[in-house]
Amino acid sequence: GDPEAGELGLAAVPGRQAAFRQGLEAAVHYARAVGCPRIHVMAGRVPLGTDRAAVAGEMETTFIENLRYTADLLSQEDMIGLLEPINNRITDPRYYLNTPHQAAAILEKVGRPNLKLQLDLFHCQIMDGNVSRNLEMYFPLIGHIQIAQVPGRHEPDSPGELNFPYIFELLESLGYTGYVGCEYAPKGDTLEGLGWLRSYWESRGLQHGGTSKAAK
Repeated sequence: GDPEAGELGLAAVPGRQAAFRQGLEAAVHYARAVGCPRIHVMAGRVPLGTDRAAVAGEMETTFIENLRYTADLLSQEDMIGLLEPINNRITDPRYYLNTPHQAAAILEKVGRPNLKLQLDLFHCQIMDGNVSRNLEMYFPLIGHIQIAQVPGRHEPDSPGELNFPYIFELLESLGYTGYVGCEYAPKGDTLEGLGWLRSYWESRGLQHGGTSKAAK
């Protein structure tokens, strides 16, 4: 969409189907060029001046239609489309897709195996909490994980509500083998902000880069 016009994705925005498809094709072009097999398909915002409940049905219908188109296009590229719920309590009051439950229900209606849930635990905690059970319940749908501490959206070892060493061990026990995206704002610079990862590796008996000391 057009960020300057206040758009944050178009997949669920009625009347913008043509623009959505153009944007998707551009995203596929870039993803192919850099070898990225996953694309975040952004739902978009409830249009200004409209009531969320009044347009919810039309937006869901548009979303499902666009997601089926997306799945067909991405299947030709061997790519995965990702749906990320974004909280509407702090981050974006008008964003259409807000909870993992809503995303899971839409994925079920779309019914395509190359569409998955992008679960950002920052948004999940703000909207619902119950992080462990949500991870377990929705694990078969998860295609990507993102993290940030709550409520400051800083490094995972900054003060906050989430116990990330426990969460990382839970992800391992569930068999998660994908990437964990660090979508947070570092308190200092980027390198300083990654100090938590070195400390976490050391706590698990690993060296820099995640390699086992025993293996060396």
